[in-house]
Amino acid sequence: MFSHVMIGSNDIERSKRFYDAVLGTLGAGEPMRNTNATGQIRLFYRHAGSTFCVTQPINGEAASFGNGGTIGFACASPEQVHEFHDTAVAHGGTSIENPPGARDSSMGSIYIAYVRDPDGNKLCALHRG
Repeated sequence: MFSHVMIGSNDIERSKRFYDAVLGTLGAGEPMRNTNATGQIRLFYRHAGSTFCVTQPINGEAASFGNGGTIGFACASPEQVHEFHDTAVAHGGTSIENPPGARDSSMGSIYIAYVRDPDGNKLCALHRG
């Protein structure tokens, strides 16, 4: 359904350090770095058929997070959820909501953790049992 997800960053090098570490827990490697025609730097992380992108805003204004928006990352195990969460916090992210753990939902049992990246974007690490 999706070709990619792109978020904005106010500090692309800080975001690169954060996402290199966090997405590395999922097996993603170094991003492809691209500078567009107007000079904005963009990072493209490709892994398992998905692309996650981080960019300096093209309009030159400050990047902001979406209120109510969450970007979910599939994890292979509850342990990988914890690693994602702990790596995010160790690299400038903030743990939010409840601690990582099992939750019952209308769609079955899930193991989940929520963090905000250094720019305030809400990320979810999720494992479906």
